[in-house]
Amino acid sequence: QVRLVESGGGLVQPGGSLRLSCVASGNIFRVYGMGWYRQAPGKQRELVADIISGDGTNYADSVKGRFTISRDNAENMVYLQMNSLKPEDTAVYYCNADLITGWGTRNPNGYWGQGTQVTVSS
Repeated sequence: QVRLVESGGGLVQPGGSLRLSCVASGNIFRVYGMGWYRQAPGKQRELVADIISGDGTNYADSVKGRFTISRDNAENMVYLQMNSLKPEDTAVYYCNADLITGWGTRNPNGYWGQGTQVTVSS
């Protein structure tokens, strides 16, 4: 079984910062990539940033220059440093991992965490 757990969400004022963390645990053979998605009320889930082994990082245009994704491969962790937060960044943030389990299985949609709420408001 594979489990992803996010942490670090909360309430922050516009212009503030938050750092999200996600750890993948369980019977994991190899992690190819990890990323962050978000879903605001009434909107579709969208990619925020991802980091793929050997291919670098990718960011949504709306967060470029403000958010930074990083990864600890040894601990199967991914982080999202969010600076200069705006009210439109308010959403539930989800962690996703593209990985192969110890049983040799790979979910084409990746594995998801339960999400962490980020609210940007004064």
